[in-house]
Amino acid sequence: MAKGPDAGPEFVVDFPTLWVVPDWIEHHCPIPDGFRAGEDLELYPWQLWCTVNHYRVRPEAALGQLAPAFHNRRSQIVAPQKTGKGPWSATIVLAEAAGPVVFDGWARGGEVYRCSDHGCSCGWWYQYRAGEPMGTPWPTPLIQLTATSEDQVDNVYRPLQSMVKKGPLGEVMRVGEEFTRVGDDGRIDVVTSNALSRLGNPIIFAMQDETGLYTKANKLERVADTQRRGAAGMGGRSMETTNAWDPSENSVAQTTHQSKARDVFKYHPQAPKSLSYGDKRQRRKIHATVYAGSTHVDLDAIEAEAAEIMERDPAQAERFFGNRCVAGSATWLDPAKWAAKADPRRVRPMTRIVLGFDGSEVDDWTAIRAETMDGYQFTPVYGPNDEPTIWNPADYGGQVPAAEVHAAMSQVMARYDVVRLYADPPYWETEIDEWVDLYGEERVIRWHTRRIVQMHAACERLKTDVVRTASGTVTFSHDDCPITADHIANTRAAARPMDRYVLKKASPAQKIDATIPSVLAHEALGDVIAAGLAERQQSFYYGS
Repeated sequence: MAKGPDAGPEFVVDFPTLWVVPDWIEHHCPIPDGFRAGEDLELYPWQLWCTVNHYRVRPEAALGQLAPAFHNRRSQIVAPQKTGKGPWSATIVLAEAAGPVVFDGWARGGEVYRCSDHGCSCGWWYQYRAGEPMGTPWPTPLIQLTATSEDQVDNVYRPLQSMVKKGPLGEVMRVGEEFTRVGDDGRIDVVTSNALSRLGNPIIFAMQDETGLYTKANKLERVADTQRRGAAGMGGRSMETTNAWDPSENSVAQTTHQSKARDVFKYHPQAPKSLSYGDKRQRRKIHATVYAGSTHVDLDAIEAEAAEIMERDPAQAERFFGNRCVAGSATWLDPAKWAAKADPRRVRPMTRIVLGFDGSEVDDWTAIRAETMDGYQFTPVYGPNDEPTIWNPADYGGQVPAAEVHAAMSQVMARYDVVRLYADPPYWETEIDEWVDLYGEERVIRWHTRRIVQMHAACERLKTDVVRTASGTVTFSHDDCPITADHIANTRAAARPMDRYVLKKASPAQKIDATIPSVLAHEALGDVIAAGLAERQQSFYYGS
């Protein structure tokens, strides 16, 4: 029997955290079921890692602060099947209900947390070291445990009930079918899409289970937002757990993953994208990576389950066991082939390059991709913080910031020796006209992607050069931009007459906008080489 690998060096804690919380969990939350039901629980390495990150304390935290005392406002945990997400989620809910999860100042050394001071007679105590953050329970904990259905919520609520009944928390909690009473005034409420009446309560914590299934259609996107607002108003926080989501559904999990917020802890172990889930040996390597820290998992059993599901639904198997966010139908360009070409490197200023640009206005994204004369493709950066030249309108109030895009193009033109820019005109005719005036019509070319013959040829050029090892003097490679990789994986080929195709999304919710400038940049490079312009003849400098 092959077990999941032990935790590696990635699980290193070099920050202040409420160590009292995982210690409290292991002494108050017994194993809920199985042959060892009722025995002391020991957190698996990945569970401990996520726990200490959720309760990571800011070094400048001051006594009296609630949520602002913590480094992370909320957490997202994306893990494959059978890792123990449900029971672990139950321990976090119970800790929020009765454990020392509220920052209570910094220890001088020797201070002691005693359960007896908080209504629990189990006799457990914890002694703080000097400089360690201390914790105290919420005085009136109101908590919501959320899932899409009653069956789904049972994945967390059932082990929670068992932990309470089999452990010392039975003294301070009374479990029921729809809620658990905590002390005299606290509650843990179960919320599903069929029972939304409790929304709006002044909660201090929300556990949102399987957010990969929360969408506008089932109204759970609104539920997630409402809960987070409610918790924020009380100084509380939230956590979401999920399997890898289907990117065609535009779920809450996906929007959290794509968020640029720096105060969201995200745990989503990933194997190299160059590994193919369809190959049994490579699938084994993927499982070994994503189940790291889950020493209880039998990888042989995981392989057997995955192999069977692969026969009828490969994408589901890859999501559930490979922890990869993949849609159901075949992609235009194999993501593993694209990932295999990743070879990030620094591109020096005034390197001779070509550019591809595709713009939108309010819904789709806008992006600039660049490629050097030797076939290295990358996303340029701009501004004082080196932001990537990819804009999601959702990050800017629903509309792409045209002025910012214009400034970024100016910086890119000034930084590199840009010999050719292929730009798709729709929605950006005025800006492209300005670029023609600024940089010259021999460099800025209006390249319409709606032309089926030309676009099909350009797509085939990029696809061919990614799949094969070399193209003449050019060997294609890229910077491993994660957004571009996601958009490449989302891209599908829609058949057109004469054995041609155009690119499309797998679903309206998916984005492929970084794919288009990648195609255009590579097409521009091919045309530049064919025209004999790859060798530098003179340098062009533009004002920023």
